Amino acid sequence: MPASRSTPRVAVVGGGPAGLIAAEVLAAAGVAVDLYDAMPSVGRKFLLAGVGGMNITHSEPNEPFFARYGARREALAPLLADFDGPALRDWVHGLGIETFVGSSGRVFPTEMKAAPLLRAWLARLRASGVAIHVRHRWLGWDEAGALRFATPDGEKAVKADATLLALGGASWAKLGSDGAWVKTLAERGVAVAPLAPANCGFDVGWSEHFSTRFAGAPLKAVAAACGDEPLKRGECVVTASGVEGSLVYALSARLRDAIAAHGRATLTLDLAPERSAEWVAAEVAHPRGSRSIASHLQSRLGLKGVKVGLLWEVLGKDGMHDPARVAAAIKALPVTLVAPRPIDEAISSAGGVAFEALDANLMVKALPGVFCAGEMLDWEAPTGGYLLTACFATGRAAARGVLAWLAEAPAAQPKPRSARKKPA
Repeated sequence: MPASRSTPRVAVVGGGPAGLIAAEVLAAAGVAVDLYDAMPSVGRKFLLAGVGGMNITHSEPNEPFFARYGARREALAPLLADFDGPALRDWVHGLGIETFVGSSGRVFPTEMKAAPLLRAWLARLRASGVAIHVRHRWLGWDEAGALRFATPDGEKAVKADATLLALGGASWAKLGSDGAWVKTLAERGVAVAPLAPANCGFDVGWSEHFSTRFAGAPLKAVAAACGDEPLKRGECVVTASGVEGSLVYALSARLRDAIAAHGRATLTLDLAPERSAEWVAAEVAHPRGSRSIASHLQSRLGLKGVKVGLLWEVLGKDGMHDPARVAAAIKALPVTLVAPRPIDEAISSAGGVAFEALDANLMVKALPGVFCAGEMLDWEAPTGGYLLTACFATGRAAARGVLAWLAEAPAAQPKPRSARKKPA
């Protein structure tokens, strides 16, 4: 479809949070917006993220918030400052959805569900004129520079005055983010860091006895660290092959990188973080008489179940009969991780379009008029609202970049009717 000569037409490819917020900003500025998604409906991963309670953002102050983005803090901080947690929360309220701050500082919709928010959002987008095209899988560009889409009715070519790609990473491919775009962009000379699992579980290689007995058991009231990092308190879960859960996800970047560099990584667990090493050592050393070591640890330290099972798994029979080794292991149990779980199982992915390949407005330097946003950019963050916030912030920033580019293009380039109006 050729772009109108009176109103510029922008193609947004990807119907996740980044693409949807970009479409909203563009439509509010008077641009004709066509949003394309490969799936039968948009926002599928967004809905899945809300199954266990829709965590929109986090309430902590901006400085520690920005630090959650690690190596990409500098690149993301200006975008996040322009649309931070409080701004995102206000935006949600504008959809008629109330929110609250949980005990962890995470922000949730009052109903704890994603579906009402998405329904209200899509209704507003359609009312603003955004045209949503589902079952349109992006294939790249044809020789004339038109966007190629595979559709149920065959391949279609679409011409637009600008393109905003928000194609996601490569986790949960069945929901639409399969990373197929990497090859397409790389062939066009765009620098793309390899996609890797983030916020993921890890394989350990438990013994059959331990795996059979404890797979699925939660590890509560523990602390963990990788390398010389300070211990983080939280919870995780023992799986049939290893460990996963929020505490592990918070350390996943360092654990993954250590495995890539050395073939393995050590997850250090404190099984009694509320107790001092001296207290633990004294309790373990207390005479146990005829009681088994398991009974002794339960009666003196309150350790039982999977925590004691982990001690047996790591220390073995000889180690479990050495009080000093047991006490040391309770406070610093080394669990060797051998591989991250596959990227398709991960909550999110690292890697993507390098920020160095983009200008300050998130336009691809090698492809003028093409902008990128969301998880397809090379950044990662822990769970807790940080992933969604950055998707919203980058989607909004890329849309504003599109508006700036259209406004500054030569006179022959159609300009948005409201290019100078500040986007919503």
